[in-house]
Amino acid sequence: MLPCSVLSACLTRVAGHTGSLDPLATGMLPICFGEATKLSHCLLEADKTYQFVCQLGQRTTTGDAEGELLESQAVPALSRAQVEQILADFVGITEQIPPMYSALKHQGKRLYELARQGKEVERPPRQVTIKQLTLLSLTPDRIECRVQCSKGTYVRVLAEDIATALGSCGHVIALRRETVAPFESGNMIGLAQLEQLEQQCSDTPGDGSSQTLLDYMLPVDAALAGSPRLELDAPHTKSICMGQAIVLEQAQTMAMGQVSLFGPDNQLIGLGEVLANGRVRLRRRVRSD
Repeated sequence: MLPCSVLSACLTRVAGHTGSLDPLATGMLPICFGEATKLSHCLLEADKTYQFVCQLGQRTTTGDAEGELLESQAVPALSRAQVEQILADFVGITEQIPPMYSALKHQGKRLYELARQGKEVERPPRQVTIKQLTLLSLTPDRIECRVQCSKGTYVRVLAEDIATALGSCGHVIALRRETVAPFESGNMIGLAQLEQLEQQCSDTPGDGSSQTLLDYMLPVDAALAGSPRLELDAPHTKSICMGQAIVLEQAQTMAMGQVSLFGPDNQLIGLGEVLANGRVRLRRRVRSD
């Protein structure tokens, strides 16, 4: 997990992360600064890829190794073909019941707060999409998998459901978030490196050392790399920034929904929405200068 304070202390007063990680988890956590915080919801809603290890034969209170042991079951002998067939059944649109140990709220309180008090409340199932689910390794009592999934997917719940389908129970003992669309794992910078850069910034204030930090910053529009793009001329840019819906010929062949808008000189305008009949409106203004 990357600390917002590391970069915000040297660069900006406004920062925000794009989705928390479980205490057990490691991996990617994009952080937005300044104007980019206006786009953080795009990353919250993005597909994500996780690698996880499920310990079979043991169920815990939290669904991972942080919790207390609730139950032990025998683990049947499993072949790779059997496990892969079970995993294939989970691919597609499915429903999950959120775990009690989660940050969702019930009547103003986080579920994990209620769980720590020994309380359990009814949680309505939520629809999620498992786009890919691949078996990486198999031992007599453990499976290691990679999953690409939609927002809101609880990997702990997925692992428990897989273990049940395999004829046992289970919990997550390792979890790493590898990607948050559109960012790939090669773009990550480690916590230790960030702390070192922060120290350099503190040791040599005001001499341009923050440029070292800036070298690792991506442009504001990086979060929109997966969105359809519309380029506007100066008159259309002026009109849409004044709150007017505009009509664009190229938008008439596009599906209705979110688009990224750019003005002259490739200047980011912000998030737009394609409406019926080629009409486009600005949903969120973002300044990239």
